Formats: sequence, structure tokens, C-alpha cells
Amino acid sequence: MLFSTLAENLARMEETTKRLELTSIMVDIFKEVSQDQIAHIVYLLQGKVRPDYEGVEVGVAEKIIMHAIAKSSGTSQATIQARYVETGDLGQAASLILEKKSQTTLFAQEVTVDRVYNTILKMAQVGGSRSQDMKIKYISSLLNDASPTEARFILKILLGSMRLGVAENTIMDALAEAYTGDRKNRPLLEEAYNVSSDLGRVAKTTAKDGLGGLESFSITPFSPIRPMLAERIRTEKDALDKMGTGFAAEYKLDGERVQIHVADGRVEVFSRKLERITEYYPDVIEAMPEISKSNNIILEAEAVPVNADTGEFLPFQNIMRRRRKHGLAKAVADYPVLVNFFDVLYVDGQSFLDETYDKRRQMLQYVIKEGGMAHLVPMMRIEAEVDIVEFMESSVNAGCEGLMIKSKDSIYRAGSRGSQWLKLKQDYQKGIGDSLDLVVIGAFHGKGRRAGTYGTLLLATYDSAEDMFLSICKVGSGFKDEDLDTLYQTLGDKILAKKDLRVNSIMEADVWFAPELVIEVVAAEITRSPIHTTGKADNDSGFALRFPRFTGRIRTDKSAEEASTVEEILALYGGQAKTT
Repeated sequence: MLFSTLAENLARMEETTKRLELTSIMVDIFKEVSQDQIAHIVYLLQGKVRPDYEGVEVGVAEKIIMHAIAKSSGTSQATIQARYVETGDLGQAASLILEKKSQTTLFAQEVTVDRVYNTILKMAQVGGSRSQDMKIKYISSLLNDASPTEARFILKILLGSMRLGVAENTIMDALAEAYTGDRKNRPLLEEAYNVSSDLGRVAKTTAKDGLGGLESFSITPFSPIRPMLAERIRTEKDALDKMGTGFAAEYKLDGERVQIHVADGRVEVFSRKLERITEYYPDVIEAMPEISKSNNIILEAEAVPVNADTGEFLPFQNIMRRRRKHGLAKAVADYPVLVNFFDVLYVDGQSFLDETYDKRRQMLQYVIKEGGMAHLVPMMRIEAEVDIVEFMESSVNAGCEGLMIKSKDSIYRAGSRGSQWLKLKQDYQKGIGDSLDLVVIGAFHGKGRRAGTYGTLLLATYDSAEDMFLSICKVGSGFKDEDLDTLYQTLGDKILAKKDLRVNSIMEADVWFAPELVIEVVAAEITRSPIHTTGKADNDSGFALRFPRFTGRIRTDKSAEEASTVEEILALYGGQAKTT
């Protein structure tokens, strides 16, 4: 496929405000592209060239892009900068500059999808002292042969600023319709994606072999599994009402959820967002041969930072010190972790996803050698409300957040959130709860002391059924000056020219963002509201948070789709009503 064909369709996608039309355009693209190119198309639609877990970073610095535009167009850096300031979009600035290019390059090569993809992949893999020069060379070679529209989208991919409102679920809808004739088949694609975390591979298999080909997908070391998630409950009684008796309760720790893969003498660590984070845990990598009796295994654990002197649990934020560009060795020494194992997904070639919780726990107890940094998450069988009350008290006294409640018969449902796993935090029992994880969808300019930054943020819940983000509150309290500075910088590359297609908000923000960043808030209560869309049906009011406050915690470990859901808000509102 020529890249011009893709670029023209991307321009159409950029213009539409309708989800169905967006999906329809993707269906057209998928039907036209060859089976061998479909994976490349899917990656590029997501602004990437490989699945996240491979750690291949596409992002290129604006400075390098501007040098490449100058080299290709013969335009001065000052003119490029002026155009950039004028448009607010470097891709658009390049498009305008290239429109005025006096002549077409002689012997220009065709710009195909494969050429763009392979060039970007080369750039992502280049390193060393001459990497900057090589990247400028690669980019300018594409721009020399590209039309203004092609150039705009090539640069948007490189800058990580595609922002088309295209989510994984939307892509799978389009793939199901294009290759199976019915988007109702999406759950079958989703099952394959949940165990592979590679949407490009799912697309290629579906295109070549149809639904039958998806049966070949199975859990494999070094391809992370999308994590199973839990519903929120407010009280011990809620757990008994949903589970009956005879279920399991585990301590809920405040750490980083990690997936540890071991095979062929190699160890890799992945985050709950499926990113490869092995380099941040050299101590864990070194210890794994002594921790696991199996050398071919996939485990889930909570890595919790502890005080190096006392061994006491430390807040989650301390583990993020390992993510800084410099000083990893010091951070590892100053903030050691305890690795608290709570699940096993694969052992010696056998998937444990379809085994019950009880069987997985038995295997976990067998395969993990406790001691040093390795521990099993404490677990108790619950037969009565008094058991869960006592175990909650024990958890909190140990420095934990609360409890995870798990059905003893539950299988591991990768990528799903359901009532087989429940989470009960001590603070959920006060008002609506200590924390809601909400998605930043917009902002309002600050005034007075907050001039030059954002005064308040517009937040949303996630509607998993519709794959939409629904507004629930504006939050302006709880922010320190450094928080405002950090958020202003972090949100800078998420700014959109218009509201994202996956956002439903009656309220009009000064600035709209791609729904990606999750922050933690607390609030006094949930109220009905005519101006927010969470839980809103037809002419009914929606729901809003009363007196929301930022806790200081940016949930970099969570994807937007892991934010608090509409269903959770409705359940909390119902529980709140019972206690007032």
C-alpha cells in the first residue's frame, strides 16, 4: 500500500467526530491492505512499530525533526519554529512548508507503508554517538519524497502525537468486521490479544487465517498477559453478599504490580501496562533463580518498597525512584523491594489460566521458595464476616491498604474486570472511599497564583461497555505548586485540537487531552449532577464527586482503561445511600 492512501484515510479519521465513521474508515483501510502489511498498519495506527512489551520507542525529539525538515526543505530553523508556534503542530508546520517546496526531488522513490514502517523501526533501534545524525538522515529521506499530507502523518507518528481517538477495542471492532464480516466476533480477537498483548500479530493472523487462526494463540513466556482486574466493594458485608462463604482474602499491598517471566536462563519483568521494566529490577533478576523452583514460569507479584533499615513498607511513590534516568544503583540500594507473589499463570509449558484460584495458589506455594525478598501474599479462607473483619485489621496493621477478595473457583480471566476478584480498602468504608483513579480529559486555565498553568482538571471515569470516558468532576484542590508544574509538563504532549472521540462531556474545557493520564482523587460523596455524564442515561442526571481533592499520586502504573469505572461509581453511590 502506498503511504499516501493511508495518509488520506488518517486525515479523514482526524476530521470525523463520529465513532462509527472512525471504525468504518479503518475497515476500508484493512480491506485494501495486503495480509502481509496489516500488522504494520495496526502498529502505525497506534503510533508504534512493535508491541509495547518489546520496549521499542518510536518517539523522536522535536529538535531532530526540525533539523530534518530544514534539511529536506531548505527552510531556515527560524521559519520552521515560527510555523510551529503558529500552528501548534510540528507535523502541520512541516506540511505547510513542504507545500511551498519549489520542485519535486528528481528520482524520488515511492513512499510506501513498508518503507515508512521500516525506516521508523531502524530509527528506533539506532544508537551510539552518531544516532542523532542518522535519525535526521532517515527522516529527511522520507520527507524528500513525501507529499505534504504524507509528511504530516509521518511526523505525527514519530512525535507520538497521532491522537486519532483510536483505541484497541475500536481497532478490534474494525478487524472483526473487515476479516470476519461481523464486529460481534471482536471477543474472539480480544481473547487472543489478552494472552499475546500483540495487536499486530492478532490482526495478521485474523487476516490470513480467519477466526480459526486465533486458536493458535496461547500463553508464552516473554509475551505478557493482560492482567485480570478487580471490582471495588465498600464493606465486608458486600464481599459476603457477592461471594457467599469459603472464598479467599489476600492482603492488598501498595506496590507495583509486576509480571515476572522466566525461561531459557532469561528473566524479564513487565508492568501492569505491559511495558518491559526489567532494567529497574536488577536485584529481582539476580534473585529469581533462587526464588523459583521452576526455570520456565510466569508469575504475578506486588513489588513493594521497604525501608532499608527497618523493613517497613514505604509508599508506592518510592518505587518510582527506580525509573529516573540516573542513579538506579543508589535507588535500588536505598529502596529495596519485597516481591510478594500472588499468582502463577504458567509453569513448565503448561498454562494455568484455566485452573481455579485454589489450584493456582497450591502451585504458587509449591514453586516459590520464601525468604529474603520473596514472600507469598498472606491469604486467609473466609467463612464468616468476623473472619474478614479480623483479617482486614491484620492487613492494615501490617501497613497494607486492605484486602483482595477472590473466589476459590475463579479462573484467571486475562484482561477482564469482574466480580470474581474484589478489592476492599480500609478507607472505602469512609464516605465514598479513599481513592478513585480518574482519567484527565481536559483542563481550565489557571488564574492568579496559578496563571501560566492549569487551575483545575476535568476528570472522567471509564465505561468499559462503550469504551468511552465520561466526565465526573473538576478538581482544583490538593495540588502543590510542584504538582501543577509536573502535570502541566506531563499533559503538554497530550493536548488535542478538539475533544477526543472517546470522551463524553457536556462541560467544555479550555484544553482537551488524549485520555491517557490517570490520577488519584478523594471526595466527600457522590451526588447527582446534570452537567456530568458518568451514569447519565437519556434525560436523567449523571453523577459527580462532591469536594474532590487530588491525593498527590499520579498513577503512571495504570492505563486509562484501568481507571475507576462507571459501574464502580454506581455501586459506591448505592452503598453510600444505604449508610446515610
